[in-house]
Order: sequence, then C-alpha cells, then structure tokens
Amino acid sequence: MSTTNPATHPPDDPPTDPSAAADDGRALRRMQFGWYINDWANAAFSATVLTVFLGPYLTEVAKNAADANGDVHPLGLSIRAGSYFPYTVSFSVLISVAVMLLTGTVADRTGRHKELMCGFAFVGSIATMGMFLLDGDRYLLGGGLLVVANIAYAVSVALSYAYLPGLAAPDERDAVSSKGWAYGYAGGGLLLIANLALFQGHEALGLSSGTAVRICLASAGLWWALFTIVPLLRLPSRAGVTPARAAAVAADAAVAARADEPAAGSLRELGRTLKGMRRHPLTLLYLAAFLCYNDGIQTVVSQASLYGSEELGMEQTSLVTAVLLVQVVAIGGALLLGRIAQRYGAKRTILGSLVGWVVTLALGYFMPAHQPAWFYALACMIGLVLGGSQALSRSLFSHLIPPGREAEYFSLYKVSDRGTSWMGPLVFGLAYEITGSYRSAIISLLVFFVIGFAVLVKVPLRRAIEAVGNPVPERL
Repeated sequence: MSTTNPATHPPDDPPTDPSAAADDGRALRRMQFGWYINDWANAAFSATVLTVFLGPYLTEVAKNAADANGDVHPLGLSIRAGSYFPYTVSFSVLISVAVMLLTGTVADRTGRHKELMCGFAFVGSIATMGMFLLDGDRYLLGGGLLVVANIAYAVSVALSYAYLPGLAAPDERDAVSSKGWAYGYAGGGLLLIANLALFQGHEALGLSSGTAVRICLASAGLWWALFTIVPLLRLPSRAGVTPARAAAVAADAAVAARADEPAAGSLRELGRTLKGMRRHPLTLLYLAAFLCYNDGIQTVVSQASLYGSEELGMEQTSLVTAVLLVQVVAIGGALLLGRIAQRYGAKRTILGSLVGWVVTLALGYFMPAHQPAWFYALACMIGLVLGGSQALSRSLFSHLIPPGREAEYFSLYKVSDRGTSWMGPLVFGLAYEITGSYRSAIISLLVFFVIGFAVLVKVPLRRAIEAVGNPVPERL
C-alpha cells in the first residue's frame, strides 16, 4: 500500500477566530445532517423492497413463467421458480463485491466520493422505480432490475460509510454513527408503514394486489432518489475530512488523480491496498470478528420470518407486524447503545450486544408456537440489539482505517457484511437438513456470536488504532 500523501491529508489546525470556529461548526452539522438523510433515503430499498415485498412478488412472477416442471430458464439454466429470487440476490452480491472494491479505490484516488455515492444511488433508485413494470411473466426484467439496484445500493452504502471519520471527532463517532443508523430505520420504517397501509387497503382503492405491490416497489425508488438530493447538496466531494479542509483536500486529490491514467492507476492501487492490509493485522483481526458475528446477525434477520411462519405458526399479518416492530425498536436501540458506548466504550457495548443476541436466540428456541405476543417480544429484542451492534461496529472500524483509505477499507468492510453472508444460511440450512427442526436451526447460529465475541475480545484496539496512525479515543 502506498503511503498517504501529506499534501492530500494535511493536519486540521484548530481555528483561532471564534467566528471561524462557529462557521466550521455549522458546516459540520450541515454535513452530518446530509449524511443522516442518506441513510434515511437508502433504507427504503432495504426495508420495502428486499425485506418485505420483492421476494414473494418476484417468485410469483417467476412461477407465471415456469414450465410444466415448475422451472424457469434464465441464461439457458434450469432452476426452480421458487429459487429464482434468492439465486438472483446471491448473484448480485457476488458482483457487488468486485464493484465495491474497485469503486472504493477510484473514489479515494479521485476524491469524488459524493459524486460516485449519489450516482450509484440514482442508478439504484431508477432501477427500483422500474420495478413498477414488473408484471405478468417478466421475471427476467425483475431479476435484471434487482441485480442493478442491489449492486448500486451496496456500492452507495459503502461509500457513505467512508464519510464517518470526517463527520465527528474520535470520541463522538459512536454517537454520530448510531444517530445515522437511527435515521435509516426511521426512514425505512416510515415508508414501509405507508406501503403496508396501501397494500392492506388495495381493494378499497380499486387496485389489484399485484398493482399495489408494484406501486410499493416504485415508491421506494422514488423515495431513495428524492432524499438523495440532500446529501448531494450538503456533503463535500471527498469523504473523511473535516469541513475546514474539504475544499483544499478535494483540489489536491483532483490534481494527484490526473497524474496517470485513472482506470489503470485505480487497479494498481487496489492491488496495493489488498497487499498492504497485511501490514495491519489487527485491523484484519477486527474484520474477522465482525465477519463472524455479523453473519449471525444477518442470518437471524433474514430467517426470522421463515422461523416464525414454519416453526411458530405465525400468520402473514403477524410477520409483517413483527418486521415493523423491529424497524421502530431499532431506532431506540441504536440511540440507546450509542449513549451506553459514550460511557463504557464501543467495544464493551458491542460485546454486551452480542450477549443480548445469544439471549435472544435462546428465548427464540424455547418460544411457544401460535403465540403472536411472544413473537412480537422476540422482534422487539432483535430490534433493540440490531441497530446498536451494527452502528457501533461501523464507528469502531472507522478508527482502524489508515487516513486517505476510507472508501477502500469500508468497501472491504461491506464485503464482509454482504459477500460472506452465505455462511450463516448454510449452517442454518444444514441444521434443518439434519434435524428437521427450525428450532435446532435457529440455535445453531449461536456459534457465530460465540466465535465473534471471542475474537473481538482478543483485538487490542488501542494498539490497532495507533498502528494505522489515528488518534485514540478516550473510551474504547
């Protein structure tokens, strides 16, 4: 990995003029609000499209196109119509890994984080709005739009993470990250409530259920596009710098980026980054811990509805209510754990949240069937630890990144978030295959939280932060 150019990231001298300090404070708050609204904007895609509506609807569209054996034939392959949606998601995740890594390198070289972040957001939102055309047997159209939208979402989110180091001092980063996560759950939850109301009342509005779903899908794209205008106007081009240095750093980066051919230079830089990460083994150790326990988190979230319907006998209305409860409670959970981290440190708070996940899984294992009240309680427990554990993991990782490499490293972070999410579902599926019980499958996920906890305990955070040349927060 090449060393950071001091001309690109000069030290931020504290302003001596009180008026200059006030202006800088206002500029910082403006940037923070733009960053929060970016989470508010893109969470609509995650909540409305991926979590609730697209999976069942695209599966029905694929079944409409299936042959007598129930198979569809994308790209000449024969697959079950019921597997089309998860296979398409998996394919998009694999492609997004490569696109995230390359785009993160380009962003750090050119200093055009905002342009790339918002550009991918607009591409994803347009693809999502295009899902309104998904009817009949147009499963190939639906799959193509899903691939484009999911890749664009992944890249845009990874680039947004890169802004965190410039938005808050080291000791304030946990609170800012938690607030951003809360904005995301609030925005995604608000649109989801409106869309669920539309879907439940579609007959009174004279709409078919399919038309209602297509309106809900398109509304997520429109929401995503409209609110992305706010970060486009409020964030600087380059991520990871304070308001006082944003313009100068962006100009220096633009000059440096013109030194050689951008595409070839970015590929060489990506290779140096991947090799250079070996110089920071403690950062890699933290990534390994996050990879493990976050895979457990993602699997619990993705399989909770299946567990509720198949093992606990929950009806669709109860499952949808539980999804909304997770969204709402996660807002408070993210803010609460952010406050706890200010007092006890992010590492201890994350470790505590992992204990909370273990307790949640244990209660889920013993939960009685056909009892919606207990299922809602489980959803509340998931929401309580979900937002905080992810928000604090993000802010903690921001301390472990060499200055000037924010987008590249956060792209690797998102790879561990999205690109390795096959491990949890595989263990879950194998446990069910062997035992025939979803209760055994859900309790098998304990291994991810136990291993992640054990690895995170071993990470010497203070030494890891010093190793990459960043200031060490007072509390870790």
